Amino acid sequence: MNVEPIARVRSCFGEKFGVPRQPLLADASRAAIELLPPLDTPDAVAGLEENTHIWVIFQFHQAAGQWSAKVRPPRLGGNKKLGVLATRSPFRPNNIGLSVVRLLEVRTQPRVELIIGGADLVDGTPVLDIKPYIPYADALGDAQSGFASAPPAPATVSIPDHIREQAAAYKDDWGTDLPRLIEQVLAQDPKPAYQQPDSDRIYGMELCGFNLRWRYLSSEALEVVGLE
Repeated sequence: MNVEPIARVRSCFGEKFGVPRQPLLADASRAAIELLPPLDTPDAVAGLEENTHIWVIFQFHQAAGQWSAKVRPPRLGGNKKLGVLATRSPFRPNNIGLSVVRLLEVRTQPRVELIIGGADLVDGTPVLDIKPYIPYADALGDAQSGFASAPPAPATVSIPDHIREQAAAYKDDWGTDLPRLIEQVLAQDPKPAYQQPDSDRIYGMELCGFNLRWRYLSSEALEVVGLE
């Protein structure tokens, strides 16, 4: 079987640390899916704009290391093992991921690209396929999940006024609301679930080209300390 990327992602997330663990948890996140030859033609996306959401099938290209039959899901605090096929771990036999994202715009000039929201994709992610999200078939009201039946409770995020003003001045080609994105990303508590928060440690991640830095006031409260 020969599988080649059909597109590449340009994302607000410059590194895998801090990326939301599920799509749409940070709805303010923005990314562009740039189609590659031979699909970099308006014909390949004709009619796609009629959909509000799409499925993105991609490769976990930064998931280094060997996969294991059992893994420790972050939602379980890293203390309990489940079968890899019972989780969404990026360390998989074929490193293939699947995300549903909001389709904001289909652009055909100056390049063929899809502007998406709620993405959980690292910059440079190879895209293997794109399919429309079909509500009557894909939204199953009676579906249940054993260990992730509801989204995690968000943490409280405080942003000093001067940093909020700096973030509000940020502009990009995708219309990113950076203050809102910072709040949504940090509310998911990016650190590994098995780690206890260290109030003396400054954490950081690359977001929209900035070095976003924060510290923990408690296990449920974070404070932004820098945006460089």
